[in-house]
Amino acid sequence: MDNREKKATAALVVAGGRGERLGGPVAKQYQELAGIPVLRHALLAFCHHPHIAAVAAVIRDEDRELYAAAAQGLEVMPPITGGDSRQRSVLNGLRGLSGLNPDRVLIHDGARPFVSGMMIDNVLAALDEHDGAIAAVPVVDSLKRGTDTLIVDEVARDDLWLAQTPQGFAYAAILSAHRDAEAKAQYSHTDDASIARAAGLDVAMVAGAPENLKITTAGDLARADAAHQARLFDVRVGQGFDVHRFEPGEKVRLCGIDIPHSAQLAGHSDADVALHAVTDAILGAIGAGDIGRHFPPGQAQWRDTDSAHFVAFAVDRVHALGGRLAHLDLTIICELPKITPHHQAMASRLAEIAGLDQSRVSIKATTTERLGFTGRNEGIAAQATATVRLPI
Repeated sequence: MDNREKKATAALVVAGGRGERLGGPVAKQYQELAGIPVLRHALLAFCHHPHIAAVAAVIRDEDRELYAAAAQGLEVMPPITGGDSRQRSVLNGLRGLSGLNPDRVLIHDGARPFVSGMMIDNVLAALDEHDGAIAAVPVVDSLKRGTDTLIVDEVARDDLWLAQTPQGFAYAAILSAHRDAEAKAQYSHTDDASIARAAGLDVAMVAGAPENLKITTAGDLARADAAHQARLFDVRVGQGFDVHRFEPGEKVRLCGIDIPHSAQLAGHSDADVALHAVTDAILGAIGAGDIGRHFPPGQAQWRDTDSAHFVAFAVDRVHALGGRLAHLDLTIICELPKITPHHQAMASRLAEIAGLDQSRVSIKATTTERLGFTGRNEGIAAQATATVRLPI
């Protein structure tokens, strides 16, 4: 077993800032990047990392509704209220993890949406030998010191690095270091690594990445969105197929829409055969197995679950890989009920669940000319194709 799996690691995503330099109606971490909030990109990276046991965010109390929307459907701890500075917000977050008492904690800026699994792996590996570790990139540009518009000095760039996050530490050690800095009113530290070193901890540097930028201005957000789009060259296509039989009932649920009928579909969840096929198609496009692998039908927790949850999970897996869902094509196969009267409502609801414009959702219906189990009105079949764009 990987040594990292033996140690409980928590991720603390700091998102308590106001982001005033960016402007806009909401703080920068809640503005959209590639169709979802900046903060959700960061949360997804940690939620889907195999070595992260728990994820918590530090936020402003007044942002709770925005945070709930950004974190919808993700397995995260209740948000922790931040302080009047980043340093105090981190301390509040570390205190909020005391009930979990992890061995290690990764501290990450919620405004850095492009943290990768490799960066997380690099930091965790370094923690096997050091008290702390941070992601960083070497300075490659010439550095100047200046006043107004004049250069007054040259700054050697040798051995200079740009610190990034995540920054990882032994949990007890960094909590103690933060408490000590608070007790001594030491508020001039630039980051958590600075606090750790002041407490005598050794902190390693590991490879970060230039694209792991912190979004601060409107220009940063625009460049990040353009960079994200430019990386999506790997086009994948996945297929899904599902069948559910009829049982006594009064309605059939397809694409989240309840359609009156003389029977209902049998299933462990809500038996939405259409959304089950869509889920498998999305998971197939990213090589993530099928719906049964992630939501075993024998588990009581999934009984009567709204299948929109399954689709949202699959879409989140795409986002966690830095990708985007581009298109869904769904065919429903049955004699009855008639699909055409409900086509628009179904397409609208599927687009909403998948986070797509409705022009990127196609729903068709057909019959088997009264052949086979669908022709005998014994059930409904659905097949779906999902197109996904992933970064290379």
